Amino acid sequence: MAIEDISTLPSHRPISISSLHSQLYPNAKVIDTSQSTRPISLTHVQEMKDENEQPPVYRLYRRRFTGLLGFILLGLVTGMPWVWFGPISTDTAQAFDISINQVNWLGNIMSCVFLPVSLIIPIFCARFGIRRCAEVGVVMLLISGWVRYAGTIESLSPQSAYTLLIFGQLFSAISQPIFQVLGPKYSEMWFDLKGRTTATMVIAISNPVGGAISQLLSPLVGTPRQSILVLAIISTVVVPAIFLIESEPPSPPTYSGSKASQSLYSLLCAMVGRVRRDDPAYMTPHERLDFTINSLIFGVLAGAANALSILSAQYFEPEGYSDTIAGLFGATLLLSGVLAGVITAPLFDRVLTHHLGITIKILVPIAAGAWLSLIWAVKPNDTGGIFAIMAIIGICSLIMLPVGLELAVEVTRNADSSAAILWCSGNAFGIIFILAEGALRASATASPPYNMHTALVLHGVIVVVVGSSVVFVRAKQVRREMDERMAQQLDSDRHMEGVPMDTLGTNFSGQSIQSIDKEENGWIQDGNTSIPLPDKRDDTRAEVVGIVAR
Repeated sequence: MAIEDISTLPSHRPISISSLHSQLYPNAKVIDTSQSTRPISLTHVQEMKDENEQPPVYRLYRRRFTGLLGFILLGLVTGMPWVWFGPISTDTAQAFDISINQVNWLGNIMSCVFLPVSLIIPIFCARFGIRRCAEVGVVMLLISGWVRYAGTIESLSPQSAYTLLIFGQLFSAISQPIFQVLGPKYSEMWFDLKGRTTATMVIAISNPVGGAISQLLSPLVGTPRQSILVLAIISTVVVPAIFLIESEPPSPPTYSGSKASQSLYSLLCAMVGRVRRDDPAYMTPHERLDFTINSLIFGVLAGAANALSILSAQYFEPEGYSDTIAGLFGATLLLSGVLAGVITAPLFDRVLTHHLGITIKILVPIAAGAWLSLIWAVKPNDTGGIFAIMAIIGICSLIMLPVGLELAVEVTRNADSSAAILWCSGNAFGIIFILAEGALRASATASPPYNMHTALVLHGVIVVVVGSSVVFVRAKQVRREMDERMAQQLDSDRHMEGVPMDTLGTNFSGQSIQSIDKEENGWIQDGNTSIPLPDKRDDTRAEVVGIVAR
């Protein structure tokens, strides 16, 4: 196509030079501003992938809260089976004529199955979406409740009844990680910067809250067989909550919410430095260190809490505490943490927006010291001291749940895969704690018989040693900075028009941009692209928008 000589055009006629964009200069976007009466000016530089891409539109939808409610309800119920038998372990062993170690394995089997299932979830979600994953979780939850109840039939032998209980727990282990691993992904896809951490928090703590409720309910609703029926009914009643959850909104809430999920494989490759710098999955060496330390600390704190939930009766009953008091100790840990999480999560969204790193550096040492203090606190007639320590551990640990999950996404930019690794770490450490501490239980001739003092020593030392690595965490919130920068750029694109060139040394988030110089021969250069300008006539009115090619 031939281009008209600008000098031959009639006077006072607006000039269109869009053909420069479509034919000769594909990296430049030139738009007609016939309403402008000022001389030619360069207004801004905008990063775009290609010439036809429209500026993104970020929106929030009210139905995000219904999906959040669905995640909360299902998270509560899927968290119950894991620790249901903890406060009633002794009664369960007597009712089904099995050993205490077999009762412990009703919790251990969930941890073991959790490990591979949690790593499969990101792959399944990438292919089928959040809603389909949630449907699988609900089906598994429903099956688990009634298979477990089938094991309460009186005519069954102890071995047959125990087999059905194990299978019921196995199905529960498939449903539980789905609503934990997908929490950060759901909050990233549906919530903006002012609500993302809060959404992650309420989803993350719903599972331990379910555990706290189960520790209160299981000793109170009757015999172990009756309590299993109650658990099956609860699992059935919550099934309709699945209809509240949707996979993704029509328009994303943030820049990171608009990006396709990175695979678990890409995250693992990034962790060992096997991706190129220009790959979206690339992580700097310090980001890899941060994620490793975060995974270890998250795993130890979550595993320690899980072990306490399952072994609570075995910790405290030898010292003279009833199973009800033992359940209240565990419930205090979880419920005090929930209250603290509800208060602090909105602060991380709106006030302490860039303080995740300093938060873990303060809370982890406090939590580690509290776990260590149980070595001396667990003794007869120290109910008040133990309740106080449980509250401190709960406050620090439950605040760390959403902070750890969000920090993992910040340094990896991979919501579901990073959450899968963190929860997998938590369950792996939970298995280690439970098996090791079960082996360290004192004998029947000890004073008091079957006490867990040596187990508590191991428990506290591991938490302190791993927690001390927090001093090496830098915790730069890369994802938030990227979302803020893109939001500011969009805002500047909407409101800044006709800005003189001499004001454009940087973009509006303070980040340096490529300089664009107007040469004396009438050309604009932006790196490798040169754009010819029309002649400098008084009646020439045009606006040129440069596109920086990446």
